[in-house]
Amino acid sequence: MNDKVHSAEASRDIQAMLETLRTVFGFRSFRPNQEGIIKGIMSGRDVFAVMPTGGGKSLCYQLPAKIMGGTAVVISPLISLMKDQVDAALENGIPAAFMNSSMTAQEISGVYRTLKQKTIKLLYIAPERFAMPHFIETLKTFTISLFAIDEAHCISEWGHDFRPDYLSLSLIPKVFPDVPVAAFTATATHKVQEDIIKKIGLRDPYIVRASFNRENLFYQVKQKSKVESQILEFLHEHQGESGIIYRTTRDSVTETAAFLVSKGVKALPYHAGLSSGERNRNQEAFNRDESPIIVATIAFGLGIDKSNVRFVVHADLPKNIESYYQETGRAGRDGEPAYCLLFFSRGDIPKIRYFIDQLTDEGERFIASEKLNQVVEYASHNVCRRRRLLEFFGEDYTLENCSACDICTGSIERIDITIDAQIIMSAISRTQQRFGIGHINDIVTGADTKRVRELKHNEIKTYGAGKHKDKRHWRFLINELLAQDMLRQEGDPYPVLKITPKGFNVLYGKEDAKALKRGEPATKTKLETGYGSGQYDEALFERLRSLRKKIAEEHQVPPYVIFSDRTLHEMCRHFPTTLPDMRRISGVGDAKLERYGEDFVGEIKKYLCENPGISVPESRPYDFDPVDRPKTKKKGETVEETYELFKLGLSLEDIAKQRNLATSTIAAHLERLIREGRDVDIDRFITPEKRKEIEDVFLSLGQWNLSPIVEHFNGAVSYEEARLTRAWLLRKTSG
Repeated sequence: MNDKVHSAEASRDIQAMLETLRTVFGFRSFRPNQEGIIKGIMSGRDVFAVMPTGGGKSLCYQLPAKIMGGTAVVISPLISLMKDQVDAALENGIPAAFMNSSMTAQEISGVYRTLKQKTIKLLYIAPERFAMPHFIETLKTFTISLFAIDEAHCISEWGHDFRPDYLSLSLIPKVFPDVPVAAFTATATHKVQEDIIKKIGLRDPYIVRASFNRENLFYQVKQKSKVESQILEFLHEHQGESGIIYRTTRDSVTETAAFLVSKGVKALPYHAGLSSGERNRNQEAFNRDESPIIVATIAFGLGIDKSNVRFVVHADLPKNIESYYQETGRAGRDGEPAYCLLFFSRGDIPKIRYFIDQLTDEGERFIASEKLNQVVEYASHNVCRRRRLLEFFGEDYTLENCSACDICTGSIERIDITIDAQIIMSAISRTQQRFGIGHINDIVTGADTKRVRELKHNEIKTYGAGKHKDKRHWRFLINELLAQDMLRQEGDPYPVLKITPKGFNVLYGKEDAKALKRGEPATKTKLETGYGSGQYDEALFERLRSLRKKIAEEHQVPPYVIFSDRTLHEMCRHFPTTLPDMRRISGVGDAKLERYGEDFVGEIKKYLCENPGISVPESRPYDFDPVDRPKTKKKGETVEETYELFKLGLSLEDIAKQRNLATSTIAAHLERLIREGRDVDIDRFITPEKRKEIEDVFLSLGQWNLSPIVEHFNGAVSYEEARLTRAWLLRKTSG
């Protein structure tokens, strides 16, 4: 009997999960690992999940938070990101709020009041707040459904971004022994994973170590020469796209941003030397697509959740693979194709070594040097970039060709470089292996420099032996010999070239040297068609993107919060011209369909009328099972069903449950009924006092958008309450 009961409960949980996934988030199926994580949380079990950026980890705690009783507490160090996360949850119809140090005491009190009313499903806080004893005591008075710890690697000293304030999170399992804890991170080696589980004190956690393979990202490394001109050339190929350009220093950020602006490119700088106000304004402009390009140091990025970043450019060498992976991971979070370009020069290595040498702890210096060597190997070796990255995280990549990096898509030809390699190594040997890359290059190319003459290196046999080729060829060749372990660099801060035993075999003719000659990668078709997603109507996409931006400005949220690029692309493949068709588009949940469906359907209809020659695909089943396919009702029929249930005395939530619809949809039905003058007692849903407060804000702001109202009350007022009050006020003022 107990087994039957347990089986029935599990079945109900799965149905609730799938229904919430469809109606709230607008998806028909889970991404890999999401279902297992959610089931674990809902069964009361702790979870540890390593999921790459863009892998859908926020849904793993937002969905159970929506279903479970009480409030889910999400702990994140990303204060600048909290508002966007809350906005995104509210747009999906999930009551959410945040608390952080940027808020006034009055605003925080408002959040506490809403918590007491048991209406908040998601509460975002910073780890510093959890460390406050009075906050923990207050939290104990509320019903907590789960704790979600984002950026969990911050608790590990072995991680790349250790934060001491995270250590207080070890109190959670002790103070809240019956509440499940889910820890998430995008980057963690096995050693860091063990440390996180131990430090937090997770209890027999359900462990997920998802693949680190971001299939939608294209990786390329280019030899760095005149990097600002190279960046400009790249941007010309990616016009209209949003992207991040990383530089190492504040000065280089400022110079690159100014250079791009001087060339007519809209770009903004971001670094720690700017005032907090300017940083916030620039970040906000980037998030809201007002400036497509941001040039930044690594201080930027942890506070963004922007899903439509189409490229990330590293104009300087990253300090370690973890940082590089995390920074490139900010591209293509929506799952659509995105580009990751690294400009590599060995001249960047001494700059990073200088900072490493400033570390006082010998162990820290050793670890930092090892991490730098790993990045150099990644950038300089002619092997699949994806395989290299995945190997670092302990993951095997079995495919011979990833089809999405410069190595695998370039026209590769294996060439013999033995003679040129012997010329280089002869110059190194005849100068007693005491000189660096630049000087050896001068000798080989026959440069008439003062230093060459003073050292009489213009008299050695190898001087000028390579003058028939330019310096870039010989520099490339030296990099190739370093990558193949025929040469190595020794000494700081001015490393000299040494010949390895493998190199001496080539020098003395015992072995041949080979290299891969690479053409430009054939990425255009790959990036345009996507990964199995198909082409889309680009002209319609631009129109829908403009509409999205207009709506986002009205609601004061970033455009990607309205709909992701992926969702717009799907609209531009299937041309939905009715609300039932729009409902089938991935990423269109009930709340968004009700708020924006008519606008987007109208724009698509208008576009098709203006372009009668467009071939619209036949209606497809999308991803619905026959039993789930929505039945088209006559106009007004579904609203009347809601009204009949309202007259029976059912609450907003009960009507939604009875009709298997989101509460936001039911609120929209009631709004229409109120505006039509039907007998709807709004006091059943909102107290007269609260309604009066909301009315006053509507009138003081002088506009009818809902987002500013919800934002004004910092989550204490739901979209449904704001919607019904608006309808009541409009009816009252028009009557």
